Amino acid sequence: MRIMTSVARGLVLGVLIAISSVTFVAHANTTPATPSADLKDALDQKNKELKSIADQIDAVNKTLSGVQSQKKTLQNELATITNSVKRLNLGVQSSRVQLQKLGLEMSEIQNQIDDSRKRIQDKQVAISDILREVDQNDNENPVVIFLRARNLSDSLAEFQSLSDTNTSLVAAVGDLEQLQGTLNAALGEAGNKKEEVKTTQQTLEVQKSIAQDQQKEKDALLASTKNKESIYQQQLSTLQQQQDSITKEIDDLELKLRSSFDNGVLPVGKGYFSNPVPGAPQTQGYGANSFAERAYRTGFHNGVDFGVSVGTPVYAAADGVVMATGYNGLHYQYGRYVLIKHANNLATLYAHLSRNNIVSAGDVVTRGEVIGYSGSTGYATGPHLHFGVYWAPSIELRRIPPALGLVPVGVTVNPLNYL
Repeated sequence: MRIMTSVARGLVLGVLIAISSVTFVAHANTTPATPSADLKDALDQKNKELKSIADQIDAVNKTLSGVQSQKKTLQNELATITNSVKRLNLGVQSSRVQLQKLGLEMSEIQNQIDDSRKRIQDKQVAISDILREVDQNDNENPVVIFLRARNLSDSLAEFQSLSDTNTSLVAAVGDLEQLQGTLNAALGEAGNKKEEVKTTQQTLEVQKSIAQDQQKEKDALLASTKNKESIYQQQLSTLQQQQDSITKEIDDLELKLRSSFDNGVLPVGKGYFSNPVPGAPQTQGYGANSFAERAYRTGFHNGVDFGVSVGTPVYAAADGVVMATGYNGLHYQYGRYVLIKHANNLATLYAHLSRNNIVSAGDVVTRGEVIGYSGSTGYATGPHLHFGVYWAPSIELRRIPPALGLVPVGVTVNPLNYL
């Protein structure tokens, strides 16, 4: 069959390589999967449960917003903590249902994987049959084929049969490659789901521990104030004076740094950073605005705020190296924070976190990696994420009592220029 030898041999080699790579995957261990009809019903039920929990969370968030917009009183502070704990517990419930849903989705993907593997094995059998036919005719000379035929019509029919075999082989190889692509996509999706399960499990455990911390905070507040408004207001006044002192020192340092800074060295263009809390609304802008005029002596806000509830995962805005993690105290400055340096000489600050022990100084992080969980630690009127962007070479970590630990100080720029 030398009339098609070069084509056939090339296809045989390609098919053998394809089969060897597919066979390893196709013979991998599989687990029983739930029937698709049952899966769909179960997934629909989980979606309904998640929707119900989301509605309850929205109601609690509205209550929280209403309480936080009122004057700071002991009872309002206690109500804020109570509703925050309720919100966290709903988050835990949501995470549990989400894990159940992810398990169902992984079963659905497993169905796709099993189906693709079965179809690949069937296609391998079909290709093997075609390859045997090619091999049987591979050494035949076209002249021999012609002389063997009883007439011209028979020889042409045999040549056509060989051509059809060649066409079938090409089509079978194409089908096999397509099936392999489908299988690889399903395996990739399964890997992504496993990562999502891991993140959701971590979030669930963190939310549970934060809820416990919040309850302890409520107990401590009741103990320190003896449940008396007068004592609470006295404590509030003292904390405000201390925070004003910290803010003044930071504002003076950063104002001096900004005034002498050459903005020409800054990178230009949006897209350097992704939103650290995707989908969260911006609640305060950068720079001089009405909020900053009320809240800060200099009338300047050195970052942007995103409204998120306590226990929301916070993601690295870009690849980088963790410069520092710190804790300024429950009521002072940035509270728990993470500071990350990026390749473009910018650094990002994530402040008021409830958890910042997910990463440590020196860790290499990637865009979209969880680096902490939102909270209301530090100088915060309520749960949110303070997101700051700095010119990294200007950053100093200062000890500014009565804030605990080290406080980041440096040249800040508008984060919205880079999101």
